[in-house]
Parts: sequence; C-alpha cells; structure tokens
Amino acid sequence: MGAIPAIVPISELRQDAAGIIKKTKATQEPVFITQRGKATAVLVSAQSYERTQYELELLKVLAKGEAEIKEGKGIPMEEVFRKADELLRSDK
Repeated sequence: MGAIPAIVPISELRQDAAGIIKKTKATQEPVFITQRGKATAVLVSAQSYERTQYELELLKVLAKGEAEIKEGKGIPMEEVFRKADELLRSDK
C-alpha cells in the first residue's frame, strides 16, 4: 500500500462508481470511502480481498501451530521430514 491511501467521499463514489472500481482493480490498492468526513468503508478489488483472506487463513494455521507447540502437542519437525521422505520414496 502506498504512503497516502486513496480517500473518496461517498458522494464521489455515487457519481463515478465504475471509474473508482476500475482504478481500484488496476492499482490493487484499497480506497477508503468517507461519509461526513469520516472513514466508513474500504473498497478493495476481488483479487486483493481473496489474497487477504488466504493470508489470514495462513496466519490462523500458524497461530494454531504455535499454540500446539506451547501445549506440547504436535509432531517434531524431524519426524515430519522423516515421514515425508518415506512417502516420497514409496511413490517411486
């Protein structure tokens, strides 16, 4: 994201929704929509939204893994690699 976010009043969004959406899609940068001078919504391209959701899921998995490690659960990394090697060898 650039240093200065794109800010569009809701009145401008009403007047040029197609143009603002086209620009958002092209730049892959969010557009902050304001109403009475305050940010009320953020417009993002579908591609940016999907990427953000994917990244959020990865972070959730990592957080879950860290919690399991702290609880003493899980499988040691060496064992995971050993099992992966066994699986790869058995496919040949």
